[in-house]
Amino acid sequence: MSSDPGGVGAAAVACVATTAEVLAHPELDERLLAPWERRRLAGIRVPARRDDVVAARLLLRLCASRVTGLPPRDVTPAQRCPGCGRDGHGRPYLSDRPGLGASFSHADGLAAAVVGPGPVGIDVEPLTRRPGPASVLRRLLPHDEVDAACAEPDPGPALLRLWVRREALFKAGRDDVPLTVWTDRFRAAVVALAGADGVAVAPVPSLSLGQAPPSGR
Repeated sequence: MSSDPGGVGAAAVACVATTAEVLAHPELDERLLAPWERRRLAGIRVPARRDDVVAARLLLRLCASRVTGLPPRDVTPAQRCPGCGRDGHGRPYLSDRPGLGASFSHADGLAAAVVGPGPVGIDVEPLTRRPGPASVLRRLLPHDEVDAACAEPDPGPALLRLWVRREALFKAGRDDVPLTVWTDRFRAAVVALAGADGVAVAPVPSLSLGQAPPSGR
């Protein structure tokens, strides 16, 4: 894993975990979050959802720490919306590491994050989740892919994989980047990772992330 401060040549690091795993990690604490992040948390009224958001933001710091060599407390992610151009929401980035891309995701007790060279995106969903009806998905996804998924005996998992792929590419902001989709059966999660070629899974104590990169299967 490279600690190149500019991010050039650095290996991508992706992490997938349960919210409970992240919140119990010895290097991570909600106090690491910036004041603007805490202000956003104040608007989340559902405790479980708030925990998911905290976990995803902390996991992003952990990935950035593994890539840059900085301790998580010295990682300062920011966010900017590509649509309106305003800060505080939208795509995350590392202002002092312009060569690195960053992305995070959270859903129902799960969190995921990635940091690596160039544009990256990640999305995680529970295995049991089923995206909206096919009529809605056809407006968001390629018709032929939705139709092929619907033709399967159990279309739910196939449609879910299409959904996480779309979300990861959207977060990366590019369609022409490497894309990997895999199932984390230990956490009952489906994960899609876009734009991170040669991703490494960080061997972090107290956070069981596995011993090898995603296989893509």
